[in-house]
Amino acid sequence: MRGYLTYKDSEVEWIGRIPASWDIRPLFTVASESKISNKGMIENNLLSLSYGRIIQKDIETLGGLLPESFETYQVVNENDIIFRLTDLQNDKRSLRSAICRERGIITSAYVAVTPKKIRPKFMHYLMRSYDETKVFYNLGSGMRQSLKYDELKRLPLVTPPESDQKQVEEFLDRETARIDNLIAEKQTFINLLKEKRQALISHVVTKGLDPNVKMKDSGIEWIGEVPEHWEYGKIKYIARISNGATPNRDTNEFWDGGTVGWLNSSKVNDVYIEYADQFITELAVEKTSVQPVKPNDLVMAITGEGQTRGRVAICKAHATINQHLAAISVIRKQIDVEYLFLWLTSQYLRIRYESSGAGSTKGAITCTDIGCYPVPMPPKGEQELIVSAVKEKLSSHDALQRETESSIRFLQEHRTVLISAAVTGKIDVRNYKEEAA
Repeated sequence: MRGYLTYKDSEVEWIGRIPASWDIRPLFTVASESKISNKGMIENNLLSLSYGRIIQKDIETLGGLLPESFETYQVVNENDIIFRLTDLQNDKRSLRSAICRERGIITSAYVAVTPKKIRPKFMHYLMRSYDETKVFYNLGSGMRQSLKYDELKRLPLVTPPESDQKQVEEFLDRETARIDNLIAEKQTFINLLKEKRQALISHVVTKGLDPNVKMKDSGIEWIGEVPEHWEYGKIKYIARISNGATPNRDTNEFWDGGTVGWLNSSKVNDVYIEYADQFITELAVEKTSVQPVKPNDLVMAITGEGQTRGRVAICKAHATINQHLAAISVIRKQIDVEYLFLWLTSQYLRIRYESSGAGSTKGAITCTDIGCYPVPMPPKGEQELIVSAVKEKLSSHDALQRETESSIRFLQEHRTVLISAAVTGKIDVRNYKEEAA
């Protein structure tokens, strides 16, 4: 797409050139802080900022971190822009801004801003562009744990004429919806691939490779029949199970210059953990209850309500784990590590179901739970044949999934670049409809 005919220097390094008819203004000149107290419970529509969206939450929810009184919360209105500018040092991945679609209450730890001389949706797209390019981490003097409105109010905003703002909004509404639909279709396809993968693994690790083999009742309802010559036992008899810890982040001696790999629960998504992306010191290993893991140990995510809990990976490196992971170290020669990995992978949905618990607000799996999981055990040589056969059958399947995931990442990156280019005037969207037609 073409740019505007004439440009000028914005005098803001990370914005660069903007169209000659556009301006740069500090936030406080086009929007104001909203600080409406909820004293007296004037509102009870509980809202939260999650993954770049404002969502409703149940104010009657028991447990968790919800306060006893919501009178300390602030009231926000439709079209307010909400910022979560806390924990800046430790969390550089979250989306920190969103537009409010309805009146409600939100924690006073967030900054709420009401657009006055800028269109709310345009400001939302502009803040999303700033968000994705990590502008908020560089505000104020040096790195801070959090930012208040006093630091935010001088943020330079790109402010086109209102007619241009409206056309940018319409363009981005249309184009981001198209991209989001493509991403949703590809994600649906990945989910189908995962279901087929799960079904294939589940069949092979419970029925074996020979369709004519004589079967027997396993004695476990949800396993059903298994080949007659197979045995089965519990994980606690074939492996040592333990979980780790997080060294105190305020103790510099545990983190500064660390050389020992330290894994969190997100690493189970790697399937094969080749390396750590966080490190602690030898002193932290000595003085805290982090759990060492070695190559060919399995690690399982044991907490949380997201899709990670119950997933398992094979560690290929020397490292340590935090309290949200369990280490499963095979101690008996009659079990193949990769076979045990396939078995636990096949039981993912059941593990999640059993670990949720009636009325539980946060599912959890204990080391005792893992130890009690039953495992069908073919002869060692047959286990190795099963692993080899599964890998062969899944090779093309996994390649297709990786290709689809790669295309999703490309679309997400394209979406980010498109928003940034439109809201900063790098592309002229005013005649896009006519040109596209």
